[in-house]
Amino acid sequence: MREYLDLLKTADKDAILTRRAETANRLAQTKKGFLRFREPYEALHHLQAQFTDFSKDAVTIGRGTELSEADRHLVHDAMRAFMPWRKGPFDVFGVEIDAEWQSWRKWNRLLPALPDLTGKVVADIGCNNGYYMFRMLPHKPRCVVGLEPFLQHYYCFKTLRHLAGAEELFIELMGVEDIPLFPSCFDVVFLMGIIYHRISPVEMLREIRAAMRPGGVLILESQAIPGENPVALFPEARYAKVPGTYFVPTASCLRNWLLRTGFGEVEIFCSHPMSSEEQRKTAWMAFESYEDFLDPHNPNLTVEGYPAPLRVFLRATAPS
Repeated sequence: MREYLDLLKTADKDAILTRRAETANRLAQTKKGFLRFREPYEALHHLQAQFTDFSKDAVTIGRGTELSEADRHLVHDAMRAFMPWRKGPFDVFGVEIDAEWQSWRKWNRLLPALPDLTGKVVADIGCNNGYYMFRMLPHKPRCVVGLEPFLQHYYCFKTLRHLAGAEELFIELMGVEDIPLFPSCFDVVFLMGIIYHRISPVEMLREIRAAMRPGGVLILESQAIPGENPVALFPEARYAKVPGTYFVPTASCLRNWLLRTGFGEVEIFCSHPMSSEEQRKTAWMAFESYEDFLDPHNPNLTVEGYPAPLRVFLRATAPS
């Protein structure tokens, strides 16, 4: 496998390689929590797709006709083992995976503000199963590095990446708190659906800016509350049933956070209300979803009585 660190001259390679070795030792354990996702990944090692298409709404890896009936069943069972699927859709050797989020809608919204990715070194922080990373491939990045702290998504991505033979894509079992290991490394950073889960969002943005090359571009997407004033909601315990939600800002508050942390040319380029058409239960994600998070008598409020969320998109530039 290629080593993306060869492209990142300023990364703390010793610390990253040490972390990677520690992760490998931890994942080699035979505990059920590790085997649950490692085994389906290993079960498909003998397969690789002849056909891929990353330009359509559904990331397509292989055709059903490429496999024997036994291998088609193996793929189906492995994909089910990675449930619940949050981002998608995917079509893997004819197995159609309808994820909770129709992520193509978000991708289409950010396309008008997408910087030129040709030959660029890109980071996707909190990359989940890598849906957006695959969608970047037609734009010819030099490499895309995903940081993802959850084992389920980590192994799901590694499985999809192997099946697709996508050598430009990489993942580390890390979170946004590990971004200081990558000083002045990235031309483009995607931070989507993460910032409201951080207890210190301003400090996080400062660390992300430090991980960007001069003139690099940040694409930030977030939950937000309606309003023109630069304020943020801090829920008492939960927001839309999620306990790990801290600051839910207005779009103008997000813009000010970016400006105060040293970004320039900050643009709010999209804002839209959430809906159950975009985030919903499916056969591949059978738990509660968006409609369950709202007041059943007033869809403009969450179940806790807070304003229902918007989704907002911003583009910002690191100083040259």
